[in-house]
Amino acid sequence: MGQEAVDDLIRLLDLESIEVNIFRGRSPAVARQRVFGGQVAGQALVAAARTVDPLRTVHSLHAYFLRPGDPSIPILYDVDRIRDGRSFATRRVVAIQHGRAIFNLQASFHVAEAGFDHQAPMPTDLPDPESLPDFKQRWAAWAELMGDDYHRDRPIDTRNCDWEPADRTRPLPPYQRVWLRADGVLPDDPVLHACVVTYASDMTLLDTSLLPHAVGALDDEIFMASLDHAMWFHRPFRADDWLLYAQDTPSASGGRGLARGSIYTRDGVLAVSVVQEGLIRVMRR
Repeated sequence: MGQEAVDDLIRLLDLESIEVNIFRGRSPAVARQRVFGGQVAGQALVAAARTVDPLRTVHSLHAYFLRPGDPSIPILYDVDRIRDGRSFATRRVVAIQHGRAIFNLQASFHVAEAGFDHQAPMPTDLPDPESLPDFKQRWAAWAELMGDDYHRDRPIDTRNCDWEPADRTRPLPPYQRVWLRADGVLPDDPVLHACVVTYASDMTLLDTSLLPHAVGALDDEIFMASLDHAMWFHRPFRADDWLLYAQDTPSASGGRGLARGSIYTRDGVLAVSVVQEGLIRVMRR
C-alpha cells in the first residue's frame, strides 16, 4: 500500500505541459476543504525545474501562500524565466485558480561547484525510526475523531521522536524531531527527490509552534494555515531513505507562529534547511 501511495504522489507531481511555460496540476481525490500547501509548493517547484537546464539543481526557494486552493479543479502554474546566468538560473512561478493567484514561488538553481564546507551537527541520542510507531499506529486511538484523514493512504511515512498524542494537553518543549521518508521507492531523479521533500516539509513544521501552548492541530478551536515557506538545499539526499526533520519554534505572536527545520540524512549530513511562518488563530465560539 505504501508504494501505491508513493506512485500516486509521483503522478501528482508529474505536471501536464499545456503551453510554453504553463503547466497544469491536479489534486488527489480526498475530502479536503483546501489544497495541501506542500502539494502546491512541490508542484510549483516541478514547474520551475522543467524550464531549467538539468545541470542546474535547486538550491533555494521562497514562497507565499496567498489564497486557499480549491481541490476540485486543476491548478495552473505560470513560469516566468527571470534570469539564466552562467552559474545560476532564477524562476518565478504563480499558481492560479479561478483567475486568481493562490500561491507564488521564486526558486534559484545553481550549477554544482566546489567550495568551503561545514554544517551544524545532527541531534544525537535519537531512537531509530524502525523502533517508532508509524502514523496509523500512533494515532489509532483518535481514528474516529480524525475520520477520513486517518484512513487515507499516506505517501510519506513519519515517525515522531518526542511526544505522544496524549501529551498535547500540556505545554511541551518548543521542538520536535521527526523521521520521515517516502513510503516506497522513488526513481533516480534528483529533481523529484527535491520536490518530494518540499511536499513533505509542510506536513509537521507549523504544528511545532503549537507545542508550548497545550493545544494540538486536532483542536477544532485552532485554525492553521501556512503563510510563507523558504527552503535551502545544501547537499544531495534521497527522499525514500530515512531523513531526520529537526524542528523548533523561536516565536509565536500576533496570531502567527514561526518554525524552523533542519533535514539530515540518516548518516548525519545536513541536506536541507526550512523556515515557515503560519497563521495560528484561536476560533472562540
